[in-house]
Amino acid sequence: MVQATALPRNETGIETAVGILKQRFGDRCQTGLSIREQHGHTTTYIQNQIPDAVVFPAGTEEVSEIVKICAEHKVPVIPFGTGTSLEGHVNAPAGGISVDFTQMNQILAVHAGDLDCVIQPGVTREQLNTHLRDQGLFFPIDPGANASLGGMVSTRASGTNAVRYGTMKDNVVALEVVMPDGEVIRTATRAKKSSAGYDLTRLMVGSEGTLGLITEITLRLQGIPEAISSARCSFPSVDAACQAVMMTIQYGVPVARIELLDELSVKAANIYSKLDLPETPLLLLEFHGSEAGVQEQAETFGSIAEEFGGNGFQATTSTEERNKLWQARHDMYWACHGLRPGAKGLSTDVCVPISRLAECVGAATAKAAELGMIAPIVGHVGDGNFHCLPLIDMESAEEIAKAEEFVGWLNDLAISVEGTCTGEHGIGQGKKPYLYKELGPAMRYMAAIKAAFDPDNIMNPGKIV
Repeated sequence: MVQATALPRNETGIETAVGILKQRFGDRCQTGLSIREQHGHTTTYIQNQIPDAVVFPAGTEEVSEIVKICAEHKVPVIPFGTGTSLEGHVNAPAGGISVDFTQMNQILAVHAGDLDCVIQPGVTREQLNTHLRDQGLFFPIDPGANASLGGMVSTRASGTNAVRYGTMKDNVVALEVVMPDGEVIRTATRAKKSSAGYDLTRLMVGSEGTLGLITEITLRLQGIPEAISSARCSFPSVDAACQAVMMTIQYGVPVARIELLDELSVKAANIYSKLDLPETPLLLLEFHGSEAGVQEQAETFGSIAEEFGGNGFQATTSTEERNKLWQARHDMYWACHGLRPGAKGLSTDVCVPISRLAECVGAATAKAAELGMIAPIVGHVGDGNFHCLPLIDMESAEEIAKAEEFVGWLNDLAISVEGTCTGEHGIGQGKKPYLYKELGPAMRYMAAIKAAFDPDNIMNPGKIV
């Protein structure tokens, strides 16, 4: 594991706060080592930094009570959803209290006529869409993992549907938030638009628990399309696939999803998901609309793909076939580990202007080869976001150093072409050094916001700023 920076601990305050919380919450305040380790560890390569206790609130009032106790004793508070984050977001570098939102998993209201819903933060993406299905509605943001919606808001998550439906920042209407002093605020109403004051909703989206704890979320919903068609097409090179993506976007084809798998990723998918795809760069697409519309969209893409050497183009409206393809895409993290059994995947992402995508993906492939690493690449290429997964032996200091070199190089590459060091994973601990490179003097104003909201730095310290 890569060592994470520790912060000074408030031993007296932590001991006092844990004692109060245990008395107040009983069995819902856990201090056993295994559960604390679980709440410090996620699917990340960063060292596990465990909290001193884990508390399971049942509602907003209890979250407020927890925060007030921690604020009084200056004890860190770290929110926890499902533990699928990748950059050390739930680590506790100064110890403190992990607030686990899994018991706050109620869907409070669905306003079908307004195309919105109100939920608690522990509701997962799959849970929400299962609940909405009978009403002809769905929530479109799909990061792959069955993440909690609170976690998705906190990291400004994205995913396969972002090219059509945007990211979390485009789909959050309003929030209820417990602030660092325990006060509960609402950032907006359910109105579809507003010119009233500062946009606190957007400030909280992506703040990773550093400004407050989200306890209620109002989300924008979509109607389930009349027809959905998925397509796949293989290409002779990553450059050809990326050129086809750019042309498709420029033509105005309303693609819902457009995903790239490089040769290594296709090989991994074939083995793990028992597919028989040609082991060359592959695009997976999905089209939403009317029966005639999705057929026209698929045909248009097929013609574009042909111009760039695409072959084996297939489109289907079969639910079974579509689910099989997209499940294979969502299983890529685990599938890629089969390329090097026993290795640990160091998942990282960047996002670049679409016009520089082919260049950057090609450069990343070449850099991995130069370092002697197996590093499959997948990407939400409709918006220029791609992921690399170097597979490394965590017992080898040399390999860890190479992986860190690669990740640093990739972040610097993205920033150099006017991209970002993270398209959807967030900053956490792992990306902090690159955020300063990306935003420069703007970081001073982020730090000022953090200090104004959280002067004692108890809200998820050590993350972002």
